[in-house]
Amino acid sequence: MESIGTSGLTFRKMHGAGNDFVVIDSRGRGAVTTPVLARALGDRHRGVGFDQLAELRDADDADLALDFWNSDGTMAGACGNATRCVAALVMRQSGQEALRIRTARGLLEARLEGGQVWVNMGAPLTDWQDIPLSQAVDPLHLPLAGDPVGVGMGNPHCVFFVPDAEAVALEVRGAEVEHDPLFPERTNVEFVSLLGPDHLRMRVWERGTGVTLACGSGACAAAVAAAQRGITGWRVRLDLDGGTLIADWRDDGVWLTGPVADVFTAQIAPEFLEAL
Repeated sequence: MESIGTSGLTFRKMHGAGNDFVVIDSRGRGAVTTPVLARALGDRHRGVGFDQLAELRDADDADLALDFWNSDGTMAGACGNATRCVAALVMRQSGQEALRIRTARGLLEARLEGGQVWVNMGAPLTDWQDIPLSQAVDPLHLPLAGDPVGVGMGNPHCVFFVPDAEAVALEVRGAEVEHDPLFPERTNVEFVSLLGPDHLRMRVWERGTGVTLACGSGACAAAVAAAQRGITGWRVRLDLDGGTLIADWRDDGVWLTGPVADVFTAQIAPEFLEAL
C-alpha cells in the first residue's frame, strides 16, 4: 500500500463506554480505508487496536458521511457509539448543536440535548427479511435455544434475556450464535438481564470483532427487544462492561446517548503503510 503523504496517516483514538475506535478524517481527500488497512490497524499487538474503525467522508446531502469497519476487515452497517463519538467531535470543532450523518444505515440525526450528544439510530427493523434472517420465522421468538429476539439496527442483533448476564460464557456462546445459519450476514449477540424497572445489564459479542465493552446498536436492539417483550418501557438504562448507555425508543427512531472520550491523536508511520 502506498503511503498517505510523507508523514503517514493521522488518526484519533476515541471510545464510548469503553467501545474503542480508530477515527480517520478523510473529508476533502477521499476514503483511504481498505480491508487490508482495517485488519492491520485493528491488530492490538502489531497495529493500533480497535473494536471498529470509523472513517469520515464528504457527503452531498449531509454534514458528513461515515463508514464503519470491523477489526477483521469487514464493514459494519451501523455503529452507535462511534457515531456518537464522531458527532461529539464534529460538534466541538464546528460549534454546531445538530448534525446529519450519512451512513449505510441511512441518514442519521445527532443532537446536543442537556449537554449530552444523542444520535437517532433509526427505526428498528423487526421483519425477518430486513434483520435479515435466512428463513421466515417470528423474530420475537427465534428458533434457537434460549428463545432470543431478532432485531435489525442497520446490522443484525440476536438478544437473549437471561437470569444473570454475568454467568454467560460469552466467548463461547457469542461465537456460536454469530455464525448460526439463521443469520446469513452473521449477527451481533447480546445477553441481557433485568436489574430493575427500565434498567438492564447487558454483555455483548460483536460480529467481526468478538467481546467488546459496549455496543451502541446492540444497546438499541436490546432496548427494543425488552420493550417488545414487555420487560421494560421504551426508555431504558443499560449497564455494559464499559459504562452506562441510555436508549430511548421514540416515534422517529431509537435515540442513544452515553459517555464519549477523545483519547489521543497520532500518526501511522509511512513504513507501516508501505508494508501492507
